[in-house]
Amino acid sequence: MLLYRLLTIWQIRLGSVMCFGVTAGAYILTLFASKYRERVLGLILVSPLCKGPTWTEWLYSKVISNLLYYYGMCGLVKECLLQRYFSKEVQGFSELPESDIVQACRSLLDQRQSMNVWRFVQTMNQRYDLTEQLKLLQCRTLIFVGENSQFHAEAVHMTSKLDRRYCALVEVQACGSLVTEEQPHAMLIPMEYFFMGYGMYRPSQLDCSPRSPLSPFCISPDLLSPESMGVKLKPIKTRVRLEV
Repeated sequence: MLLYRLLTIWQIRLGSVMCFGVTAGAYILTLFASKYRERVLGLILVSPLCKGPTWTEWLYSKVISNLLYYYGMCGLVKECLLQRYFSKEVQGFSELPESDIVQACRSLLDQRQSMNVWRFVQTMNQRYDLTEQLKLLQCRTLIFVGENSQFHAEAVHMTSKLDRRYCALVEVQACGSLVTEEQPHAMLIPMEYFFMGYGMYRPSQLDCSPRSPLSPFCISPDLLSPESMGVKLKPIKTRVRLEV
C-alpha cells in the first residue's frame, strides 16, 4: 500500500513531499528518498530499519512465518508480534494489566488476514542493507526510537551514517518501537523544532499575540529537560533563515 501511494505521488507529479514512516514504512521511505532525492523535503522516521536482519531476527521472523502459514493468527503469533513492537511497560505482567493500546492492537490483529501478515513478515525478513544508500540522502531527517526497541541499534547506526548537520536522534525512555502509540507526546516538541527549519512554524513578533502552547518561547526551561520530556534529545541542527 505504501509503495502504491509513493508511485501515485510520482505519477500525478506532486511537488516535494515530507515523509513519515514507522519501522518497515521508514525503511521503504528511506529507500524512496535515496532514489528520488529531489522529491523528498524531509524524513520523520520512527524506529527505522536500515540494515539486513540479524541472524536472531531472521530466525525469530522465520518462526513467526511458519506459525502464520500453518496455524494462522494464533495466540502465540500475537504475543510474538506484540513483544517485537511494544515495551514491557505497556504489555503488562502478573500485577499490572496490559495497556489499552496493546489490547487494541491485539484486537486489530484478529481482523487481519493471516496470509497478508505472513507476506509482510517474509518480505521484511528478506530486506537488504541500506547503509550505502544512506550516503545519498540530502534531506533533513528526524529519527525517533524507544530505548527498549528491538530496532534501537539500527536507528543509532542510521544516525551515524547521515550528515550530522541535518539529522537528529530522539531516544524515548521506557518505550518500545511504536513511539507513535506508546508516547506520542514525546514527539511533539522535537517535531516542532524540526518543522521550524522549513519555515512551517514562525513565532509571532508581538508579545501580546497568542502563541502555540508548544512554542519554545512559552515553555518553561524546566519542562525541556530530558527527565520532564521522557526523552534523550540529541541536538537538532538545521539551517533557519531569519528575516530581519
